[in-house]
Amino acid sequence: MPPSSTVEASARTSATAVRPSESAAENPSTYSLPDLVCFAHLHWDFVWQRPQHLMSRFAQQGRVFYVEDAFYHNDDLIEPHVEIKDRDNGVKVVVVHLPQRLRADEEAADQAQFEVLSHYFSEQGVTNYIFWYYTPMALGKSRQFTPKLTVYDCMDELAAFKFAPPELKKREQELFTKADLVFTGGHTLYESKREQHPDAHPFPSSIDKAHFGQARGPMAEPADQAGIAHPRIGFFGVVDERLDIELLRQLSQNHPEWQFVIIGPVVKIDPATLPRTANVHYLGGKDYKELPAYLKGWDVATLLFADNESTKFISPTKTPEYLAAGNAVVSTPIRDVVRPYGDLDLVHIADNAADFGKAIEKALVQHHDADWRQRTDDYLATISWDQTWQQMVDLMQARLAAKTPDAATTTQAHEPLMATKVPEVTLPPIMPAR
Repeated sequence: MPPSSTVEASARTSATAVRPSESAAENPSTYSLPDLVCFAHLHWDFVWQRPQHLMSRFAQQGRVFYVEDAFYHNDDLIEPHVEIKDRDNGVKVVVVHLPQRLRADEEAADQAQFEVLSHYFSEQGVTNYIFWYYTPMALGKSRQFTPKLTVYDCMDELAAFKFAPPELKKREQELFTKADLVFTGGHTLYESKREQHPDAHPFPSSIDKAHFGQARGPMAEPADQAGIAHPRIGFFGVVDERLDIELLRQLSQNHPEWQFVIIGPVVKIDPATLPRTANVHYLGGKDYKELPAYLKGWDVATLLFADNESTKFISPTKTPEYLAAGNAVVSTPIRDVVRPYGDLDLVHIADNAADFGKAIEKALVQHHDADWRQRTDDYLATISWDQTWQQMVDLMQARLAAKTPDAATTTQAHEPLMATKVPEVTLPPIMPAR
């Protein structure tokens, strides 16, 4: 066996040490699938969301390799190599390290990543495998492989996001030609993608009810929130171009009696543009495991999303998470929130600051509404990440079985993962985890 080009990093963050309380292990269904290789644009250790929910469930049943974007070093002399970060949920996070000189040469960078990944997967005995894409941009480093099944889990319209690569749309069309299945993160996105792929399926944001349901019971108040007065109007999520900054500014100015609690990392926007009134509190990013304690201390939860291209197709996971925590919710008219939550009168919908303020006033007393709470719980009983995961597995098994009679088993011998002969990689010194 050739010497390993792997940098093993066993350091674990608190965010990734959390196994979902609603786990696939509690589901009596069993399945047999090949190894799963996931190509993602989101760092595993950033924010716990759709990829983490699904990949953690797959990892409880088989091997999962979560391939992040390459990490470029300032050192041009460093040789391409791979870093593996083992997470407590069983997922192996895979990061290819590249020298800075390759950043300006996309074709060479993609080829280097392909070679390093091929070498690593060969070492790991990955011979029968599924490719699962969250970003079409990963095709550059992966199109030479030969997966048994290709899944495109399109959780967002990435081309509409700030700083999206100009070639993303073209890459997505290529991915559509390769994908056996396309899953979408919401119904609005499905209505768009079903026109581009014949086997598309909507899987809107789901919920880990047991985890967020903790907010309905006794929990200690987080120290950085404990000193904030009530009423508290909360929001958690990534603070980026999707947040309606002007709506937050107007609400905070119009209602100085309310305290606005904003939880989440600020990315892709200038923090100086955020409102800084005395009643707006930015508490930064929090681990997934901490969120129920913050939600318990809120009087109303909000979805402060702007009306722009980046929000046209979103299906916010936080909608059912807020409701599972027992919070009344007010949202801007995001289509996948209006359908079904607004239509079922579970969430208040408002499209301007004046109406949003009135909706918050109604939501502040909604916890006394037993009918609303019962209807909310009845709806939440129909969705879960376990159900989403199982439905995806069923579709994948059916497609594999349709390809070859024995394709759904993992005990057969298949061609190696490498589609071409991979040259030896000169090994760098072992590097610490970044």
